[in-house]
Amino acid sequence: MKVQQRMEKLGGKAGRVPFWRSIQTKFAMAYLLVVAAIVLVLNTYPLLMAQNMVFSSKESTLKRQALTIGSALAVSETLTQEGVGQAMALLEDLQVTRVLVTDNAGLILYDSSTLDNRQGDYALMGEVVAALRGQDVFRTEYRGEAFRSRTAVPVTYRGVALGAVYLYEYDAEQAQVLRSIQDNLAYISMVICVVALGLGLVLAKALTRNTSLLLGAIRRVREGEYSHRVEPRGKDEMAQLATEFNQLTDRLQTTEEVRRRFVSDASHELKTPLASIRLLTDSILQNPNVDMDTVREFVSDIGEESERLTRISERLLTLTRLDNGEERPEEAVELGPVVEKVAHMLRPLAQAVQVELSCRLEPGCMLLATQDDLYQVAFNLMENAIKYNLPDGRVDVTVCHEEDQVCLAVEDTGVGIPEEDMPKIFDRFYRVDKARSRAAGGTGLGLSIARETARLHRGDITVQPGSGGRGTRFEARFPALTREEVEPT
Repeated sequence: MKVQQRMEKLGGKAGRVPFWRSIQTKFAMAYLLVVAAIVLVLNTYPLLMAQNMVFSSKESTLKRQALTIGSALAVSETLTQEGVGQAMALLEDLQVTRVLVTDNAGLILYDSSTLDNRQGDYALMGEVVAALRGQDVFRTEYRGEAFRSRTAVPVTYRGVALGAVYLYEYDAEQAQVLRSIQDNLAYISMVICVVALGLGLVLAKALTRNTSLLLGAIRRVREGEYSHRVEPRGKDEMAQLATEFNQLTDRLQTTEEVRRRFVSDASHELKTPLASIRLLTDSILQNPNVDMDTVREFVSDIGEESERLTRISERLLTLTRLDNGEERPEEAVELGPVVEKVAHMLRPLAQAVQVELSCRLEPGCMLLATQDDLYQVAFNLMENAIKYNLPDGRVDVTVCHEEDQVCLAVEDTGVGIPEEDMPKIFDRFYRVDKARSRAAGGTGLGLSIARETARLHRGDITVQPGSGGRGTRFEARFPALTREEVEPT
């Protein structure tokens, strides 16, 4: 009892999936990762594109203004403070923060700054140095509170650099617009994340609901509750899997019921001859004065019961092999000669019980099977027809072609089978008349073996009342082989 409880406890632990390894968690995490990637792109790509647009706009605007100033100053061979001041006075609409004009030595001739005017000093800036060398320079940066842009162009007269124009712009307005866009995107992203989190949890639970139900159902079936079923929801793959699970449990339940009935019937059938043997041996051992004739009679009865045990065991082994689906090498076999051989073997039995056995065998009835299996099918059907017949009765055996099938028909004039028993006649250990079956030496397995053997070779066996309402007619049908299949070119 303790061992069983320990096994159930271990099974329960093994059945619980850790939170971080569950399908629901993995789906939610994958969903949130996708949302996070989308939010990351939403918060970076538009801002980068906006920054690049501002940078491009400022480069174009500042360079244009710098070139305009340079063109206005390039009117003489030298630059002077007075001349530069007069020219700059005419350019009052410049929308920049600071303007510097230097000569060709870097001396500042003009500085528009009122707070840090450096007129008369040298401009030791990289942009000015590059401009004095004849290059157009532009640099800009965004630090969060403003755009800081710088540009410098040379002032040339007849191909000679007279000086340089340096413009600096501090733009907080466009930086504020960019920060506003950034804040809006952050707010939108936060809302998206909250909604995505809730939606992801709901979707993960909804999509894995069938999985949880199926897992619970599998555990219940594993514990032996074969009648449990899952109610599939939706029309997705998980619903189809639930439907397949229900069909599988149907088969398991049917198989389990058949197994239990088979074990019960087999135990009962084996117990009867064993009990007879035990009774007979006890009768001999407990009666020391028994005469030899009685001993011989009892020993003969013991032999008959032993033979019955042997027959039951052999047929059980045959059914086990059929259930396991053991592959057998098939070949093209003509059914007529096999049935004729069976008839030859059973004629002495038919004569002993005063039954006439007649055969009508059509030649060329070829099928794909093994001779031993066909012999067993024919023997079981014909032996039953003889054993359960009436004195002066008949057994008519026919082998013929019917369309694309080969048909073996065995019809007798016996007592017949009640209509309500016909659906069960192929069940294992089932007998219509148990007393008569045992008297005839039957085990209740012959018809089961015959039908399973026929199905092994893509055939089947059916039963119906005989002609005129007398007796029984069994028909075994198999796919017929064509002449081309028998003799390939």
